[in-house]
Amino acid sequence: MITVSVCMIVKNESSVLSRCLDSLRTIWDELIIVDTGSDDDTMDIARRYTDKVYEFKWTGDFSEARNFALSKASCEYIYTADADEILEGENVDMFLALKSCLDEKVDVVQMYYGNQLDQGTVYNFDKELRPKLFKRIRPIVFKDPIHETLDLDPVIIDSDIVITHRPESLHSGRDLNVFKKMISEGQHISKRLEGFLARELYMQGDINELEEFSEYMYSVTADTGRTSEEVIEACTILARYHRLKGDAVGMFNNVVKVMAGECNSEICCELGAYYMSQNNYDDAAIWYYNAWHEVTPILSIHAGSDIPLNALADIYDIIGESKLASEYRGMAKEGS
Repeated sequence: MITVSVCMIVKNESSVLSRCLDSLRTIWDELIIVDTGSDDDTMDIARRYTDKVYEFKWTGDFSEARNFALSKASCEYIYTADADEILEGENVDMFLALKSCLDEKVDVVQMYYGNQLDQGTVYNFDKELRPKLFKRIRPIVFKDPIHETLDLDPVIIDSDIVITHRPESLHSGRDLNVFKKMISEGQHISKRLEGFLARELYMQGDINELEEFSEYMYSVTADTGRTSEEVIEACTILARYHRLKGDAVGMFNNVVKVMAGECNSEICCELGAYYMSQNNYDDAAIWYYNAWHEVTPILSIHAGSDIPLNALADIYDIIGESKLASEYRGMAKEGS
């Protein structure tokens, strides 16, 4: 049977840490918890479960903190966990079975990260495979200051184990602060992280946050080294920013840039919202219908499902078509 070090980085997780650790207590041979600056009783809770609790001064880089935690591990394999995760029911049994029979040639085991859509996160899928268990003896490090990922080329297997993601609060402000730091320091934001930033801003950013990132988004649209996908994402964010700002010219300038390539559900929703603000319900309905039925979303699956469907229901309520409104609201509920 392999031995497993559970490694965690935490900050102000007192409301969820015990729940997480209670769900994991049978799978670890060693528990390592690195605190990055809690001002609640997170560290006191952590010490009830392990004497391997460390402090790490927060640098604005999740990979640095994660790598520090890995450096403290001594078991054959490392399992990385977040405080808002839970391993439940048969998944605990499957993990224990995996420990007893894992082939030593395997470097990384991927597990499903579940319950995404129910939590309002920036992901567009309810579960995805993520590298969660890996050999300690490999030269393993994480890369990227946020939404960190493993930097290696290992032998990987996929398991059926599902880790339930159940946060009690969202971390959009925290994540956006890391992006701000990267931009202020002149760091290049990779295509992968560019997608995270765009989704974060579209799904959770308010007008002030959109304004803070507008200059950067314009720099993306002017960067000839960026892919067309990145430029379209940036223009979509800028269209939303200018629409919320009340700047129709700025909004349409970015809408046209997107439509020069391929339209998306988010742009159609922005146009629908604009025409709704003008009390132009016919055009608003056309664009919300297009968002739902004719094109696909690029940043949020909700832009192609419940958002336009609920908007269509609102429109038909306004114009007195209650039957249609009820039908669209029902479809929105089914698809949300």
